[in-house]
Formats: sequence, structure tokens, C-alpha cells
Amino acid sequence: MTEQLRRQNKQNKKNFKLIFILIGALLLAIAGGLLAYHSKTKNEQKQRVALVKEFTQFLSQGKYDSLPKIFLADTAQRNGYSDKEITAKYQNIFTAIEVKNIKMDKLKIVKQKEDKYQVSYELSFSTAMGQLKNLKYQTYLAYEEGKPKLEWGPNLIFPQMSGKDKVSMTVDEPIRGKILDRNNQPLAENGPLQQLGVVPQELGEGDKKEKNIKAIAETYDLTEKQIIQAVEQSWVKPNYFVPLKIVDEVKGLPTGASIQEITGRKYPLGAAAAHLVGYLGKITADDLKKHPELTSEGEIGRAGLEAVYDEKLRGKAGGKLAITDEKGNEKNVLLETKKQDGTAIQVTIDSSLQELAYNALAKKRGATVVSAPHNGELLALVSSPSYDPNKMTNGISQKDYDTYEKDEKKPFLNRFLTGYAPGSTFKAITAAIGLDNASLNPNEKLAIKGLKWQQDTSWGNYYVTRVADVGQVDLKAALVYSDNIYMAQETLKMGEKAFRAGLNKFIFGEKLNVPLAMNPAQISNEESFNSSILLADTGYGQGQLLINPIQQATMYSVFANKGTLVYPKLLTDVKVSKKADVVKETSVDRINEDLKAVVSDPNGTAHSLNSLGYPLAAKTGTAEIKEKQDERGQQNSFLLAYEGENSGYLFISMLEDRQENESATQLAPNVLAYLHEHY
Repeated sequence: MTEQLRRQNKQNKKNFKLIFILIGALLLAIAGGLLAYHSKTKNEQKQRVALVKEFTQFLSQGKYDSLPKIFLADTAQRNGYSDKEITAKYQNIFTAIEVKNIKMDKLKIVKQKEDKYQVSYELSFSTAMGQLKNLKYQTYLAYEEGKPKLEWGPNLIFPQMSGKDKVSMTVDEPIRGKILDRNNQPLAENGPLQQLGVVPQELGEGDKKEKNIKAIAETYDLTEKQIIQAVEQSWVKPNYFVPLKIVDEVKGLPTGASIQEITGRKYPLGAAAAHLVGYLGKITADDLKKHPELTSEGEIGRAGLEAVYDEKLRGKAGGKLAITDEKGNEKNVLLETKKQDGTAIQVTIDSSLQELAYNALAKKRGATVVSAPHNGELLALVSSPSYDPNKMTNGISQKDYDTYEKDEKKPFLNRFLTGYAPGSTFKAITAAIGLDNASLNPNEKLAIKGLKWQQDTSWGNYYVTRVADVGQVDLKAALVYSDNIYMAQETLKMGEKAFRAGLNKFIFGEKLNVPLAMNPAQISNEESFNSSILLADTGYGQGQLLINPIQQATMYSVFANKGTLVYPKLLTDVKVSKKADVVKETSVDRINEDLKAVVSDPNGTAHSLNSLGYPLAAKTGTAEIKEKQDERGQQNSFLLAYEGENSGYLFISMLEDRQENESATQLAPNVLAYLHEHY
């Protein structure tokens, strides 16, 4: 090959290499351009998606005044609105129908022509009338000054809307179910209430207005600030009636004030059944989060049975959500539901007995529980002192609420659900366990000297004390005189293992089928007493025992049922539940006989009840709470009373922190007379 050919081949190779480089560069430039274009297009699509999402976020957050800035500049005018009118329309409609929980789905943005895109999406949200699902929206998006903006029309409020259409909502509120006693007497019902209010234009102006507001405030225990705030609400117009409070009686009507009759919740027994029945309260934002089906204008159960059975009692509202034309003619129905009235519940309570038992406690701190021991029906559940559920439901003043809150007697505390050491009434159970396991001989007389005793010097300065210095004490005498020392000695002789075995046949640690929140009954803080003192104290009803009055009535039911324990029931439609052979029938017979002597024997601690003129079995008790051995602590007085094996009732009453010459027994005669006559 000649030198010339070699040079030519070498030049050709260089030329080919240069061509390949140029082609590669060109391909890279094209690919880069395509990538840049794709990236730009992708970013622009993200901006368009973000715009639509921002629109729905403004709706969710109630930022209606921010809406016009994301719409095309002339869109409001082209649809016959101003920006302010668009804002107001959303504000009025979405607030009135209580739009919440807006969720967007199936968003599509498709290019139609240069800088114009079709937008479609679905919205679902809840309203005061219920849930609206998968509403299909459509509009378009265009660019102004390089930024995407939405076209607005009334169809973006609801797809069926156009022009000057409006949204109409009519609500058919359900009737709340009654709470009835065993005899169909209402414990909670709906009835007429007197609502005090003002008509702003009738208050006058200037000094005259101030004078009238002051007069209304002074007459009806309101503050001037409360009245002023009420009439300054955004919805108020000069001729509107503005409600202020529910009143029991009309004391005269200062200028500007008026009364309207409304239907509301009423509690015929008032304070006597407040802790059982409860009350209603205004629905809060937290309630709406937990129960989206509620509306902000309604009420919800706040305590007692009203709270436990709120959903059943309140029912479901009905009504219609519709689009109308400018003149109010209906065009489209968005949502329509029929109301479902609340369901009544019936409880086993005897309202006459409930009121009588409450009044018997005379606003002292205490509780009374009455049951029908053969079927477990709870006939009365009383806690004292109490509060007025009518005030709590229909608008309590801050002054009245503070009075309750600061009362050292704690009227909000539900004492029939509070655990107490039951005191000497519990000796009946300790004795029955001892009789069952044969550690206790009822005829054996223990020689006891003096009013205090300790097992040995290991007890240090601790002594068990008693009230009566009786030298020879058998079971009957121990119950008649309520002898702590006898019961402590018998419990120690029995031993912890046998004692706990007997106690565990009852309801300690069990959750009862009663629709009221309570802690299970407790024997002790730990699984073992780890102390002979604690074992002895528990035997006569103190120590670390915690048993509320309902649980006490349940345990003592064995004495009216030949040793079978009958569980409590509060609703009439609940089946009776029993636990057999908790105590032997022979032991029950002996305890019943001795508890009758507590009343009939002149030395008996419940002998004052003998004047009622019919045989009663009873046991009194005093549980003392104190820091030191030789001081007088808080004393809680108890009474257990029934009419023996065939008794139609079992009565438990407790007087908390009793004073000198006070006892639960003293407060009981009127209630026991009623029970004897009716049960």
C-alpha cells in the first residue's frame, strides 16, 4: 500500500470518528432537551395538582376568604358574583350545613388546548344531615401571568348548582328516649321549658339599653357581659329572639326581655336521682371528632344513664338537604333521611322509694342502696348530697357551678359507686365463712376482758377495741353487741387461707353487669395480708376492704336466698344471674336468727328499729378512718336491714363522717316502713 493510501485511510478514520462524535452530541442534546421538556411538564403538572388540592384544603380549613386568589381574575364577574359574594356563599352554606371531613379522590387534569386544562375530581364530606359521597365536580384550569388558576362557578359548591341557586336544609330532630322507672314513671323525660331571651331592638339604645341589660341581669342571675355577648353573635338580627337561659319561674320581664316555651330535657326527681340518671351537655368539638354524626347544636349525655345509653336514647336526626333556585323552589335533593326517635330505657328503680331514701339522708354525706334480693333488682340508688341535673342540662350559671365545685361535701361524688370499708355489717359474712368451715362454734363463749385487746406484744401499740365490756361472748352476743374483739379472735383462729377461700366465693375482683362504672370489690391491697393485724381488722369489716354499697347489697343477698348470691340488675330486660352455694343454708339460718336479735334484743345496736313493729334482721357498722390508734378519726356509719329469709328487700345505708349522736340507723325508719308496706 502506498504512503498516499495510508494517509487517506487515516484521514477517513478521523472523519468517521468526528461524524460519530457529532451524532452522539446531537443525540445527547436531543435527549437533554426531551428530558428538560419532560421535567418542565412534570413540574407544571405538579403545580396544577397542588392548586386543586389547595382549593380543597381551603374548604376543609374554612379559609373561604382565601378562595378568590386561586380563581381566574374575571371568573366571579362572568358568573354574576363578586369575590366577596363567593366567599360569603361558601361561608354561609358550608357553615350552615356543617361541612366536615372533606376528602378528594379521582383527580384528573387533562390538557385541552394550549394553557387550558380540564379538571375533574370527586369530593366526599359529612354534613349535619349525614354523609355525601363521591360528588363529581368538573371545571377547567388556565394560566394567568404564568400561574395556574381555576375557573369558578356555583357548580364548584355542589355540581348541580348554577346561577344564583341556594342550598336549603331542614332538620327533623329526633325525640330523645325517656328513662323510666319500674312503674313507667319518668326519671328523664321531654317537656315544656321556659326560655328567657331578649329581642335586641327592644332593648333600646345608649344609656337606656345599658339600663335594661342591667335590669335583666339582676333579675335573672346573669352578668351584663353574658347578655351583651349573646346579642353580639354574628347570626343575630334586631328583631330576633336571642335565648339566654332556662328559668324555673318568671320573675317579671324588664324591657327587652321575653319568654318562649321550648321543649327540653326534664328530670322530675331532680337531685334525688342525679347520680344515677345523669344529665345532658352541649356538644363540643371533641364530641364531634368522636361522633361525626352529631351536630354542633345538639346535646349529648354527660353523666349517668344519659351518658351510658346516649346513642340509644338520642336516636338519629332526619331532614332534607336540597338545592333551590333563587326563589326557593326545590331543584335537586342532595340528601334526605327520616328521623329515628330515641328508644326509651326502663330501669328497676322505684322512683317513690328513690326520692324517699334521698330525703331521708337530709343532704348529709352518704348513700343508700335498696335491692330485691331474690332477683337482684336495684330498687334505689341514692348518693347525697347531690346536684340539680335540670340546671346542669339547661344552663347552669358559673356561680351555681362554683358552689357545687367548692362544696366540701362533694355533691358531684357518686357515693353508691365509691368503695368503703363496710365496718361491722361485714361481720355477718365473716361469721358465715367461719360457720361453713367449722372454725367458728356459734355456741362457744369466749372470755374477753376489757374494751381493748391485742394478740401479743408483736402488735406494739395496736389494739382491737370494742364498745361494750361483755365478759362471755358467743356468736349471737358478738353480733348483738357488735364485738370487734370476738370477731378478730375468730378470724385469727380461722386463718388467712380459710378466710380468703370463703371470701373468694363472693364477688371480690369481679366486674358486675351494671351499666355504671365502678372498681371491683377489694379484700386487700396485696394478694396476702402479710400481717395478723390486717387479718384481724378485715374480719370485723375494716383493714383494706373496699366495697361499694351496690357490692355490699350483692354480697348480703346470700342471707335472703339460703346461701345463693344474686347479682344486681338495673335494666328490666336483663336476665337474673346467680351464684349458688356461696354460703351453706345452715349457716344462713343461724346468721338470720342472730341478726333478728340485733333488733329485738334491748342491747342490740339496731334495737331502735324494733319500734317499727315487725321482725327485722339488721346489722349496724362503724368503719373508722384515722392516722393514730388513740385519736378519733372519720367514722362512717352503716346499716344492713332486711326481713329475714323471705324478705322482698335488702337495705344498705351509709352515713359518711357521722357526727356525735348520728347514725345511718337513725335515718332509716321512714324508708324501712315504705319497704315493709310495698315489698
